[in-house]
Amino acid sequence: METRQGIATKEALDLQSVDQDLVQKMVYDALVWSSLHGLVVGDRSVQRSGKVPGVGLVHAPFALLPVSFPESHFREACELAPIFNELVDRVSLDGKFLQESLSRTKKVDPFTSRLLDIHSKMLELNKKEDIRLGLHRSDYMLDEQTKSLLQIEVNTISSSFSGLSCLVSELHRSLLIHYGERLGLDSKKVPGNSAVIQFAEAMAKAWTEYNNARGGQVIAVVYFRAGYAPTDYPSESEWRARLLMEQSSAVKCPSISYHLAGTKKIQQELAKPNVLERFLDNKEDIAKVRKCFAGLWSLDDSENVSKAIENPELYVMKPQREGGGNNIYGEDVKETLLRLKKDGTDEDAAYILMQRIFPSVSLTFLMRDGICHKDHAISELGIYGAYLRIKEKVIMNEQSGYLMRTKVASSNEGGVAAGFAVLDSLYLT
Repeated sequence: METRQGIATKEALDLQSVDQDLVQKMVYDALVWSSLHGLVVGDRSVQRSGKVPGVGLVHAPFALLPVSFPESHFREACELAPIFNELVDRVSLDGKFLQESLSRTKKVDPFTSRLLDIHSKMLELNKKEDIRLGLHRSDYMLDEQTKSLLQIEVNTISSSFSGLSCLVSELHRSLLIHYGERLGLDSKKVPGNSAVIQFAEAMAKAWTEYNNARGGQVIAVVYFRAGYAPTDYPSESEWRARLLMEQSSAVKCPSISYHLAGTKKIQQELAKPNVLERFLDNKEDIAKVRKCFAGLWSLDDSENVSKAIENPELYVMKPQREGGGNNIYGEDVKETLLRLKKDGTDEDAAYILMQRIFPSVSLTFLMRDGICHKDHAISELGIYGAYLRIKEKVIMNEQSGYLMRTKVASSNEGGVAAGFAVLDSLYLT
């Protein structure tokens, strides 16, 4: 189709037809751009990386060109962000729901148990979080067969990559400004991304509101960059610190109740009939949320467990963990379910069962360590949301940019930091 510049643009790019000399020019320009604009991370192979400023940096892993994505589904995901922000907040206020939903998990998952213990102490103290700050990210895949946008999970703690994702969007726009005519692509179809600005704004507003209410306090906002994995608590000192922060009057991002509201088990509970109605009032919002839910089941659902044993490739087993590299796929699903069935213990409560989503596969140029690889890949869209509430007054409830991650189609896991995926952006079709 024709754009205002008169460039004939295609709905999607056929990488098979891209000239290799052009690819090498784009690779060089992309690496220079990354160095100049801070699209860099620490290089783990360099001993002094992270210890001496400016030493041992390498470009963040990224896709050389943006991935095609239907604009209608992108808008759908953006519209869901404020609804999920509100849903997390309302779930967080229902301490009984959180405790009861995770009660079986508590018996077999020591990490979740410790989080629930802190939550229980806050309930006993009747501690109210007057200022509630949420920086969330809801992740989705576009199912190829049904053309449905299906949610993978909601992240309520350490919703990472808001900074780098903005830079990748800028990188792709820059490349298409220079090479778009030769590729038949329009730079304006890469949506702007202001995630890092809006997250910073939300934290600044939380700080302002805290100081307006109290004043003179040293710490106003506590942001958890870690704290979502058992390895973050190597001793009792870390657990004491987490409890101390929770007991403080500072704004926590997330509070312990927000943290628990983002667990896989709560996601599965919310997918049950009539549960969303407990927390959301608007019927249209409920319908939108329910539409994006993939199949989610508890492992005490014998019918779906049997189906998963028969067809393990259609399911994923998920523990109550964040950060990538934790899920169980394929034949391992069958073996784990059979073992749990044979053991007859409560260990099954540590997991949920989820429908596996199969997005479309396309050729992609993947950049890692300065080397460009062409491979078949799939992508996952994350939509950021910022939420700030002061008692009954909502100060901020917005969709706040996006994260696109692309990984080799043969890989089950999808974490960028864990080494499975690269950062990407959207080309709206």
